[in-house]
Amino acid sequence: MDTDTAVPGLLPADRQPVIIAARRTPVCRSNGALKDLRAHQLLAPVLTQLLAESHVSSKDVADVVIGNAVGGGGNVARFALLEAGLPVSVPGLTVDRQCGSGLDAIVLAARLVAAGGNPVYLAGGVESISTAPLRAYRNDDDGEPDFFSRARFVPAGYGDPDMGVAAENVAARFAVGRDRQDAFALASHQRAVAAARAGLFEGEITPLETAAGTVSKDDGPRPGLNAAVLKRFPPAFVEGGTVTAGNSCFDADAASAVVITSLQRARELGAADGLLVLATDTAGVDPELLGIGAAVSGERLLASRGLMPADVGLVEFNEAFASQALACLDYLGFDPESANADGGALALGHAYGASGAVLVTRLLAQARARGEEGQLALALISIAGGMGTAALLRYETIS
Repeated sequence: MDTDTAVPGLLPADRQPVIIAARRTPVCRSNGALKDLRAHQLLAPVLTQLLAESHVSSKDVADVVIGNAVGGGGNVARFALLEAGLPVSVPGLTVDRQCGSGLDAIVLAARLVAAGGNPVYLAGGVESISTAPLRAYRNDDDGEPDFFSRARFVPAGYGDPDMGVAAENVAARFAVGRDRQDAFALASHQRAVAAARAGLFEGEITPLETAAGTVSKDDGPRPGLNAAVLKRFPPAFVEGGTVTAGNSCFDADAASAVVITSLQRARELGAADGLLVLATDTAGVDPELLGIGAAVSGERLLASRGLMPADVGLVEFNEAFASQALACLDYLGFDPESANADGGALALGHAYGASGAVLVTRLLAQARARGEEGQLALALISIAGGMGTAALLRYETIS
């Protein structure tokens, strides 16, 4: 791309956000291969590798913006950047928009780049569900702890369904049947297995050292899964329902982050290519139908740019549940087969605060593999409490 006017609608080069590098850890089942690593230990190696491959000096990082949903507080972004060896002069900011946290951290960093100054940010998300602290309220009688598995997301009057119940609500409201859900889940596993065998994940994964050895591969995709196995799963959340353990994601531990800067700074760094951040949107929806949030944000985002689904070549949607993934893709008019080319969270797992950043990491890897100048990419995630975030990206050569 030779001029700032080569892509219509771009900001000036010193304010146009572009993602020039993206990395993730393996995504592993909670209480599994990464169970002994805390959130900062998951994230720090990713930050270190990002700096090395993007040729960014650690002292030049303006801020580290990291999403996290169920950690113990204490600003994991700051903890992790210091663990990674960045100087004490680099600040850190932790963002909590639950499942959207990782994508929203990247969105926030993009907006900070757009404010000017040619800064460089590290942004993404992390979740160690395995080491998440126990949480409790003090009860009214004696102040003793009442432990809870999840915080409330909205006031009781709005309805605050558990995630599986909300997935059933979406399945019923948008007529997404059991057979479609199972078929979508099976396709996710098959795609992820094929991608792993083809080595498509290797270039984006930062291996992690644990007491048991090096972990370098995702452990979720199941080569032996088939339709008959999926059919045997009973409803998991609502009697007589369609949402099962087989067509739902599993909890996972992971970290993922990107290097995001201005187009001008990217050129100065010698970056060859990247994903331009063209537009973003976050929407609120009925908390009872929280899984549809990504569709509403995606609809508004595409409309703001006058785009149709056919204009978007790459789509990554966080597959928390097959029911909500299908409902959102139907709502937007995307063919479900066009999304998540290498499988999604149904096969890889859902690491809450990291998942939105994993979507962007996957999109950069896919865009580079295709090498199609000007390819549009869309990241979508629905969020607890009735929200959704979408980001529209465009692959371009830089130098």
